[in-house]
Amino acid sequence: MSDEKPVGRVIGGIRNGVAELLFDSEARRNAISVAMAQQAAELLADFAANPDVRLLVVRGAGDKSFISGADISEFEKVRKDAETAALYSHLSSRMYSSVRDFPKPTIARIRGFCFGGGMGLAAACDLRIASDDALFSIPAARLGIAYRPDFIAWLNDMIGAARLKEMLITGRRYKADEALAIGLVHRVAPASEFDAFFADYVATIADNAPLSTAASKVVINEVADQMRHVDMEKCRAISDACSNSADFQEGRRAFMEKRRPVFTGR
Repeated sequence: MSDEKPVGRVIGGIRNGVAELLFDSEARRNAISVAMAQQAAELLADFAANPDVRLLVVRGAGDKSFISGADISEFEKVRKDAETAALYSHLSSRMYSSVRDFPKPTIARIRGFCFGGGMGLAAACDLRIASDDALFSIPAARLGIAYRPDFIAWLNDMIGAARLKEMLITGRRYKADEALAIGLVHRVAPASEFDAFFADYVATIADNAPLSTAASKVVINEVADQMRHVDMEKCRAISDACSNSADFQEGRRAFMEKRRPVFTGR
């Protein structure tokens, strides 16, 4: 018999049009192992193909942790160097992209720790609802690893580059009220009222027109993705035009002379 500890499991279910993806590994604060990521991807494929599903809820077991990130106990084996890290990313990417590209609205139900890969999974969801005891962090800088570009793109859409840089470079923890203030989550409710608040929130969406909510998600994601195709030459040209303009000279002079500038667009 193996002495290895169980890596946890992912449980799926559908009730009244609401699909639920439950990460169940409480002993490790619902950290996601490679096996769990693969299991989740299979469940997500089944949910996506089910016409009765109106929305998806992603959650962690218990009330201490949403998802604390990847299962670091596996790293020595599955992420010990660049080669194994690339394979690790390939194996786990299907789960994250399946949540991001899910055809119906997705909601992260966040209690407790939401760290690292948990932040990536929450960011892959359309909506994020947290209890007031939730904590958010990306500790990549403390682990000596680089955060994934897809996670960075999703988080950048949510909170902007300036806040994201602070989050990644400091690795600090954000409480629920601060996460709400910077746009990391959409709603925060007291832990004692969270179950009822979340149930009401989900019911509101489930009662809406499924084709309409799905269309809103697809169109918004398409617009956001298009905005990431940056033409650097075009950006550089317009920046140079500003620097070489008479308006730039006027702006500098007006600042030094403590007066309002008069811009001409030239």
